[in-house]
Amino acid sequence: MNSSTRITLLLSFCLGAAPAFAEETIPEKAKVVKNDAVRATKKAVHRTEEAVCLKSDAKCLAEKAKHRATEAKDVAVDKVDEVKNKVDTK
Repeated sequence: MNSSTRITLLLSFCLGAAPAFAEETIPEKAKVVKNDAVRATKKAVHRTEEAVCLKSDAKCLAEKAKHRATEAKDVAVDKVDEVKNKVDTK
C-alpha cells in the first residue's frame, strides 16, 4: 500500500468518525435550575439550623458534618445526572 492510499484511507476514516454533539433539552435545563434552587434552599436551612444550635458542641458539630455530607452527596448526584443528560443523544 503506497502512502497516498494510506492517507486517503486515514482521511476517509477520520471524516466518517465525526463526534456526536448533543444538546440538553429544555426540560433537562429546567431540571438543572430546579436542582440548583433546591440545593441552595437546603443549604440555607442547614446554615440557619447550625447558627441556632442549642445542643452541646459535639452534637452541633456532628449535625454540621451530617449536613455537609448530605449537601456533597446531593451535588454529586445532580452533577452525574447533568453529565448523563449532556452525553445522551436523544
